Amino acid sequence: MSIRGLKKKQPKTFKVKIITVDAEMEFSCEMKWKGKDLFDLVCRALGLRETWFFGLQYTIKGMCTWLKMDKKVLDQEIPKEDPISFHFLAKFYPEKVEEELLQEITQHLFFLQVKKQILDEEIYCSPEATVLLASYAVQAKYGDYDPNFHEPGFLAHDELLPKRVLRQYQLTAEMWEEKITAWYAEHRGIARDEAEMNYLKIAQDLEMYGVNYFPIAQNKNHTDLLLGVDAKGIHIYSINNRFSPSKSFEWSSIRNISCSEKELTIKPLDKKAEVFKFFSSQLKVNKLIFQLCIGNHDLFMRRRKVDSIEIQQMKAQAREEKARKKMENQRLAREKQLREEAERAKEELERRLFQLEDEARQANEALLRSQEAAELLAEKAQIAEDEAKLLAQNAAEAEQERQRLEITALKSKEEKRLMEQKMREAELIAVKLVKESDRRAKEAEHLKQDLHEAREAERKAKQKLFDITRLNYPHMAKYPLYSSADSRDANFDKGSIKLDLKDIDLKRLSFEIERERLDYLEKSRKFEDRLKELKSEIHALKLEEKQAGLY
Repeated sequence: MSIRGLKKKQPKTFKVKIITVDAEMEFSCEMKWKGKDLFDLVCRALGLRETWFFGLQYTIKGMCTWLKMDKKVLDQEIPKEDPISFHFLAKFYPEKVEEELLQEITQHLFFLQVKKQILDEEIYCSPEATVLLASYAVQAKYGDYDPNFHEPGFLAHDELLPKRVLRQYQLTAEMWEEKITAWYAEHRGIARDEAEMNYLKIAQDLEMYGVNYFPIAQNKNHTDLLLGVDAKGIHIYSINNRFSPSKSFEWSSIRNISCSEKELTIKPLDKKAEVFKFFSSQLKVNKLIFQLCIGNHDLFMRRRKVDSIEIQQMKAQAREEKARKKMENQRLAREKQLREEAERAKEELERRLFQLEDEARQANEALLRSQEAAELLAEKAQIAEDEAKLLAQNAAEAEQERQRLEITALKSKEEKRLMEQKMREAELIAVKLVKESDRRAKEAEHLKQDLHEAREAERKAKQKLFDITRLNYPHMAKYPLYSSADSRDANFDKGSIKLDLKDIDLKRLSFEIERERLDYLEKSRKFEDRLKELKSEIHALKLEEKQAGLY
């Protein structure tokens, strides 16, 4: 529905949407409401009493402007939309946040707005300071760091650092989170409002904090400068440097500021000083600059006056609230400490209980094992007792066997001694037999030689006898076969005596040789039988020794 239609129909109310940094609200407003009426409604809804820092901002034709408090809402140049959108933002900034921001809601709204400006790079911040500020923002959101709860990756969905810083350093999200968490862990015990205040105290020292920049020119044709308005005064910057102003006018040194169309004039308190004039591109920009200058100057002068009764009451309430919160925080800290100690004690008791249960389980297992071991030992003891009895029986048998073996060994020794004695005797007999055999062989050889000589002598005697017989008895020569027999009966003294002697010696020698041969054969047979007996006895003794060795 258009604003023109609203004016024609003159409805009783119209809708507006108020957008804060972290929330949205809708209100129904009366047609006759001025800007201050809507602003007071929003402040009451938020519970905000420090209203002088804030305003309702809207965008029209690409330019951000503030809702005027003394004019009707519908009479101002606002967007033609339903509902009409306004941003509830801080319009003016305190010089010292810790002294001027009394209410927690005021502090929280400033914290959210400044944090957004830093993340959107409207306020420049060094990378080191952004990490520290991010750690305070995490403390304000999550409370104390707990490694068991805040596991790696818990900041993955939070926007904590400007994109410029992320692009400047080639670090992963995990590395940034580790750096922020290192600072975050050191903020233990800091409450949310205290963490937000620490954030603002660091941010208020940044060069671009609380400064509204506008392009200006020192003449009508060139816009080569920037004009900045903040809580301390008016500053002139070069177009490429928003950190260090080339010229500054503190509120205490400004006598007058005038605005006429596109020209703005700043008159210093020192009348001899040069008057500074500059031009802006639009009349609306000039009016906005003038409006911000008036508001910041009023606040500057207000800070240096005695506080009003309302401010004194608010400060007293703030001090009481801070004291109450401090006591509450201390109480909560003590309770938290006690709870942590109780939890640690509980964990220790649980750990001890678990340890005792584990020890009891191990003791039960050990008892079962000991019972099993006792039963096993009893069984082994019974087995050992049986084995001991068996071993005793075996020992007795072994003792008997040992005694038997000792007796056998003694017998074996005696038999061995006898056998050795018999062997020695056999060796002696053998040696004697060998000697006797050699002697007999020599005697036989001599006898054979004597026999041969005797036979040769007999042959010669027979030849000689035959020759004699043939010479003396020629007629007997025809009967030579009887000559020898007859010749032995003849009375040839000398020849026959010799012949008889030879025959007698020959027979005697033959008989002795035969008798000695028979004696030798008999002795040899007996010796062989004795040797066989000795071999049998030796073999039997060897078998007994082997058996004794096995035992």
